[in-house]
Amino acid sequence: MINIDAYFDDATNTVTYLVEETTTKTAVLIDPVLDYEPHRASLNATSTDRILAEAKARELTLTWVLDTHAHADHLSAADYVRDRLGARIAIGAKITQVQTLFGPVFHADDVGAKGAVFDALLEDGDEIAFGATTIRVMHTPGHTPACVTFLIDDAAFVGDTLFMPDYGTARADFPGGDARTLYRSIQKILSLPPDTRIFVGHDYLPPTRDAAAWESTVAEQRRSNIHLQDQDEDAFVAMRDARDATLTAPRLILPSLQVNIRGGALPPAESDGHTYLKLPLNRI
Repeated sequence: MINIDAYFDDATNTVTYLVEETTTKTAVLIDPVLDYEPHRASLNATSTDRILAEAKARELTLTWVLDTHAHADHLSAADYVRDRLGARIAIGAKITQVQTLFGPVFHADDVGAKGAVFDALLEDGDEIAFGATTIRVMHTPGHTPACVTFLIDDAAFVGDTLFMPDYGTARADFPGGDARTLYRSIQKILSLPPDTRIFVGHDYLPPTRDAAAWESTVAEQRRSNIHLQDQDEDAFVAMRDARDATLTAPRLILPSLQVNIRGGALPPAESDGHTYLKLPLNRI
């Protein structure tokens, strides 16, 4: 049996999940967030520390930090948790493609393209032992090449592939993303049993409601996801491509990617002892 606690980060609209396997009191943390303020270049782990303090108070043993993908809208706290508690970091194996795409953008010579900064690179169908149950891995690319869904008992942690039914689906215009691939990944998720609980990675609070939400079911997504109604694959791709063309880049995309391709670690300190995040310029 599992217990799921969700923590909504207002600054990035991200949902972090602490999942406990209750018979053994082991736990995993999914998509944890570092607190980064770009205008002050300030970084701390206050949000994650609150979660870790709660896990400690409940005497949970945190064994894994699972990132659903290399996020472009927040800095992952995975490396921070590993350093604090010794938990291992896992991510989809196609993170190597993301490292290949973005390592050169930031001249990140320390980032290899083999995913060595992560403790486990997960392929479709892989399983992770989790107390008396198992975490199953479903590769669900489209938003990024490395996106995975984590299946634990009757719960599916889908990252950014799906949002709440009244908000729709992920963008697919990042390098390595693809709307057609996204559609097929969504169909994989929707082929799960109807009562499977869907836990999303973000909620952007559409005007139809006044409180953040993060849990739905496969049945609810099939019935009412606003991007999936009466749309075949070609229609979805046309809709997604047109919508993505109107979207701006996430506010934290540049700091996020150069940290997250390192598993949440900061770039190495330079000769003056300071750590810097780079701001590459697109020449016009």
